Amino acid sequence: MAVDSQRVEPRTLDAEDRVGHFREVQRGYTEEEAVAEANRCLQCKRPPCAAGCPVGINIPAFIDMIARGLYREAIEKIKEKNNLPAVCGRVCPQEVQCEKKCILAKRGEPVAIGNLERFAADWERETGSMSLPYPGDCRFNIAVVGSGPSSLTAAADLAKMGYCVTIYEALHEPGGVLIYGIPEFRLPKNIVRQEIDYIKRLGVSIKTNTVIGKTKTVDELLESHDAVFIGSGAGLPYFLGIPGEHLNGVYTANEFLTRSNLMGAHEFPSVDTPLGIGKNVAVVGAGNVAMDAARTAIRLGAENVHLVYRRTREEMPARRDEIDKAQEEGVQFQLLSSPEKVIGDDKGNVMGLSCQRYDLGEPDHTGRRKPISREHGEFCLPVDTVIIAVGQGVNPLVLESTEGFEIGPGGYLITDEVGATTRPGVFAGGDVATGTDTVIKAMGGGKKAALAIHECLEMRRKGKRVGASGRC
Repeated sequence: MAVDSQRVEPRTLDAEDRVGHFREVQRGYTEEEAVAEANRCLQCKRPPCAAGCPVGINIPAFIDMIARGLYREAIEKIKEKNNLPAVCGRVCPQEVQCEKKCILAKRGEPVAIGNLERFAADWERETGSMSLPYPGDCRFNIAVVGSGPSSLTAAADLAKMGYCVTIYEALHEPGGVLIYGIPEFRLPKNIVRQEIDYIKRLGVSIKTNTVIGKTKTVDELLESHDAVFIGSGAGLPYFLGIPGEHLNGVYTANEFLTRSNLMGAHEFPSVDTPLGIGKNVAVVGAGNVAMDAARTAIRLGAENVHLVYRRTREEMPARRDEIDKAQEEGVQFQLLSSPEKVIGDDKGNVMGLSCQRYDLGEPDHTGRRKPISREHGEFCLPVDTVIIAVGQGVNPLVLESTEGFEIGPGGYLITDEVGATTRPGVFAGGDVATGTDTVIKAMGGGKKAALAIHECLEMRRKGKRVGASGRC
C-alpha cells in the first residue's frame, strides 16, 4: 500500500564543488531511498502516468517491484519496453511526460519515476545482474543508419524479434547525441557504453567510421539488406546569420560539445584535442544544448559565461532543473537580449558581442509573446568566445544521395504514421523525421518503426503485399 509521504529528492553535488570537474552532478537513490519513494505510488487502477511514456513502460508495475525489493524483476519489466533505462533515467524530461500525469502531481509532488528507473538500471549494472532475452533464429537482415537513441532502440527491438541487425555509424564511436551531445556531468559516457554493450549482446553488429551517403549509399544497403531504418538524427547546426560569425573563437554548440564530450578536449593536453576557450564566453540560445554548452564552458575554466536569450526565463525551452543548475553554477542570464554582431580585433579573433535589448509584445503565431526592439537598447558584451546554440537541422548527406524520398520543410524526411518513407523498404524515426526533440521521443519513433518493419517482413515472408503503396 502506498505511503502518503514527501517526495524523496536525489542528492546533488554542491555547485561550488561540481564546477571544478566533469563528474556526474546528480547522485542516484540508495536502496532505502528508492523503496521509500516507490512506496509513495498509489498504484492507480487506470494509471495516467503510463499514458505519458513515449515507449509504453508499465510504470506502476516496475515501481511496485522496487517497493517490494524485487529489483531484478523491476529492471526486466522496464526493459520489456525500454532498452536504454540508465540513459532515460538521467536525461528524459519526466516532469513534462509521465510525472506530469501522475495523480500526486496535482499537489506538486509526483512520484519520481525517472529517478526510480535510474535506480533499477544502476542496480543491474552495479550488481552485474544483466539478463538477456533469447532472440531466436535470425531471419531477415536489417540495416540501421546512425547509432543515436532512435537507432539503438529500433536495432534492439528488431534483434529481440529475431532479426540480424547491423548499425552503420559515421563517427568512430557509437551512441550519437548520447555520446557527443550530452556532457559527462549529466550523462557519464561509461553509462552510455554499457547500455550499447547490452544492445550488442542482443546480437546487434555495429560498424563505425561508415558514412552512409559516402562510404555506402542507402541503395547499396538495400542490395544486401531486407529493410533499412534511418535514424541519423539532426546534427547540422544552425547559425545566426549575423556579421562576424567567421571569426576565431566562434563555435556552434555541436562542435563545442563534440570536441569536449566525444574527443576528450576537457582533458587536454593529456589528449590531442585542443579546445580554445577564453575567460569570457557568450552562449546564444536557451534550450538544453545551450545549458550544456554554458555549464561545460564554466568547467573548462571560463570566468564569466553569459547566456543570451531574447525572451524571459519563463519562456526558456530548457528543462527547469537544467536552468536552475546553470544559474547555481554561475551562468549569467542576459535575458530579453539578442546578438546583432560578433566583433573582432585586427587579427580576426572575437573581442565582443554586440546585442540589442528587447521588451515582450503581443503573442505571435507560436503563442509566445513576440520580442520587440527596445529604443536605445544596444549594448556590448566583452567576450572572447561565442557559442551558438540555436538549434540543428538534418544533415542532407544521407537523403540527398538517395532518390525517391519525400523531403519536408526544413529538410526533414517525411514518413507515415508508422515511420515508413516514400522509398519502399526504408523506414525512419527520431530527429531526422520529426525535427529536434527529446531522447525518449526519438526512442518512441524507433520502436514504432521497428514494429512496422517486423509486420512488413512477416507479410513478405508469407508472400503478401503490404499496404496500398507497397512500401514494404
